[in-house]
Amino acid sequence: MNDVTKPEDIPALMRKIGIAARAAATELAKAPAAAKDTALRAAAEALRAGQNAILDANAKDMVVGGEKGLSDALMDRLMLDAGRIEGVAAGLEAIADLGDPIGDEMAAWDRPNGLHISRVRVPLGVIGVIYESRPNVTADAGSLCLKAGNAAILRGGSESFHSSRAIVDCLVQGLAAADLPTAAVQLVPTTDRAAVGEMLNMTEFIDVIVPRGGKSLVERVTAESRVPLFKHLEGICHTYVDGAADPVMARQVAVNAKMRRTGICGTTETLLVDAKVAGAQLPGLVGDLVEAGCEVRGDGETISIDDRVVPATEEDWGTEYLDSIISVRVVDGVADAIEHIARHGSQHTDAIITEDATAAQAFVDGVDSAIVMVNASTQYADGGEFGMGAEIGISTGKLHARGPVGVEQLTSFKYVVRGSGQCRP
Repeated sequence: MNDVTKPEDIPALMRKIGIAARAAATELAKAPAAAKDTALRAAAEALRAGQNAILDANAKDMVVGGEKGLSDALMDRLMLDAGRIEGVAAGLEAIADLGDPIGDEMAAWDRPNGLHISRVRVPLGVIGVIYESRPNVTADAGSLCLKAGNAAILRGGSESFHSSRAIVDCLVQGLAAADLPTAAVQLVPTTDRAAVGEMLNMTEFIDVIVPRGGKSLVERVTAESRVPLFKHLEGICHTYVDGAADPVMARQVAVNAKMRRTGICGTTETLLVDAKVAGAQLPGLVGDLVEAGCEVRGDGETISIDDRVVPATEEDWGTEYLDSIISVRVVDGVADAIEHIARHGSQHTDAIITEDATAAQAFVDGVDSAIVMVNASTQYADGGEFGMGAEIGISTGKLHARGPVGVEQLTSFKYVVRGSGQCRP
């Protein structure tokens, strides 16, 4: 569909969406697990059946993205093909296969006065998701919210407008097939940025907002929102090659962590190498990265290893490139690596490559990030890879949800107290 909304109509439009979402959330909170799973599986089939329409919609978005001059990495994030659509459909089915968290008894205990107290999972209510470029987020966010019994209001980026609309149409078909309210997943039908401003103030209708995008988007949402947030900030991720790292493993992991997909938030942006092994490890590490098509920006010691290395600036250590660029620095052991990450990282995902269990534990204990990895690529920073089906984002905050925000993280809880007539003395 085309965006024909007039600016003066946006407050009324958003209020209408909010009212419908709140009503749908009330129904979803009582919906049986089987109905939600039926909706997800029917949506997966609708995606497969509607593949051609989705690809046609995505082609329009790719034209817009090209006209806006999006980088190759962002164009890759925007692009859909038959394989990616099948991946999205399979992701919906994987979420359907997960256990239903709603109603789970998280803890229970009895008091001396005979009261039985339990803590039980419940939906959050209405979740707003504001995101950029990646149309697969539309399916991930809508399906995860549905599984957890929440209604979703989705505001995708203008670049993915047509693709997101086509995907939401499939999710709505799934809801209808399961006799669930079709307003449970709504896409804001305008690219006008004023709609974002309205969402950030919809405290009457939205219980939490998840911003997923670049630094400017997250900063705006953080500054303006009156609705609580699950913040997904930059992915300034590090891989540290320790003095006790296996050289072959280090080279394989470093290239994968940077180059598998450069445009995702779990991409390693800075490679740190222990000074004790810099002379032995850096030539292979830098050579592999350059040969894979990556620009390497390094400190003085790294430059001395390979004349293809570009001098790094202070700004490079805190940059999320989302491109085939990496900064490389030599550090004085694990403590210096931890200090560098604390100063320049974004508390997203950081990894150590080492055969030394003591060094690995020191890194795990010392790095204050949502995800800390040992001997694994940071590209695994993804809810699907964690067995969570999918995730709305990687929360870099510390309240309520941290790390991959999946089905369980999209719930809250309440206490249920059962008695037999007790009165407090």
